Amino acid sequence: MKTFLILNGPNLGYVGKRQPEIYGSDKIEDIPDHLQNIMGGKAEEIRLEFFQSNSEGALIDRLEKARKDKIDGVAFNAGAYTHTSLALADCLAWIEIPCVEVHISNIWARTEEPARQQSFMGKQCIGVIAGFGIMSYAFAVQALFSHVTAD
Repeated sequence: MKTFLILNGPNLGYVGKRQPEIYGSDKIEDIPDHLQNIMGGKAEEIRLEFFQSNSEGALIDRLEKARKDKIDGVAFNAGAYTHTSLALADCLAWIEIPCVEVHISNIWARTEEPARQQSFMGKQCIGVIAGFGIMSYAFAVQALFSHVTAD
């Protein structure tokens, strides 16, 4: 059994309700169903933990706890902190947990807000998945599972 943390930053507690024209109407609670659809029986080998906070410090605390708890990987949507937080990037650099940066929208297509096209965290992650709505999380978990079970 592999355990993956779905970690969400500010304003992501309202996914499915907040700006559905950008983020869609699926909810975080839909991730296990999407994971089952793309991974089939392999999804039964995965346990998901969920955490969301609007506080940068709480996100860092949860990442440090993930290290202590030997979490196998993190699918992390840091929200706006993606584009501003050296502290989160620094934490990802030292905790030694595979992490996939996740975005519900395609941040590179959001040309009206160029600041959203940069990521301080991406360099510390094994990959970035963006633009597939809530499916981005399921794809991230699938990638993490493949990464940690590769021979």
